[in-house]
Amino acid sequence: MIDKLHFTEENSIEDFEIILDILAGDRDAYKEIVQKYEVRVRSYCLNVLQNSAQADDAAQEIFIKAYQALGQFRGAASFSTWLYRIAANHCTDVIRKIARWKTESWEALLEKEGEQLESLFSVAPKIERSEQSQLIAKLLSVLPEKYRTILVLREIHGLSYQELSETLECSVDAVKARLKRARQEIEMKSRHLLERKRV
Repeated sequence: MIDKLHFTEENSIEDFEIILDILAGDRDAYKEIVQKYEVRVRSYCLNVLQNSAQADDAAQEIFIKAYQALGQFRGAASFSTWLYRIAANHCTDVIRKIARWKTESWEALLEKEGEQLESLFSVAPKIERSEQSQLIAKLLSVLPEKYRTILVLREIHGLSYQELSETLECSVDAVKARLKRARQEIEMKSRHLLERKRV
């Protein structure tokens, strides 16, 4: 398996060497991978799942899955992209296993925090950054899973179109189309806020 792993410019030499060590039998070397990526993976899980305990469990399971599948990593894409793909697939499975995803409906969210949400779309928001982050998280939570996933990967984690294509296992054109629809969904909800404000 080791001889099939190839280095590309997208892979850091450090990741490449650690993976070779792990595949050669040095299991302890995997701790370096976990330490390097655990913050990013946990952050992704939290943004998608919107639940701290579930995010912790998911991140742990993702690293277990990645370790078990490491022999399948060939280096065609960067290791981080490969890991994000595992994370995205796992979080999608978690969401699908929940019979009824517990989140407020958009209308309920408007009733509860409409004024603060409106301020996110105003020219000069007057609420604190931490409050903005909480409200954006709530806004993401009411989006369909496929839109939430791509927005988190693109807008929060900064993945390129190519990285999104590799992570979500679809073409770049499909990525652009899905991202466009996700942004349209956000715009539609923001227009709803503005119309509500004028009434």
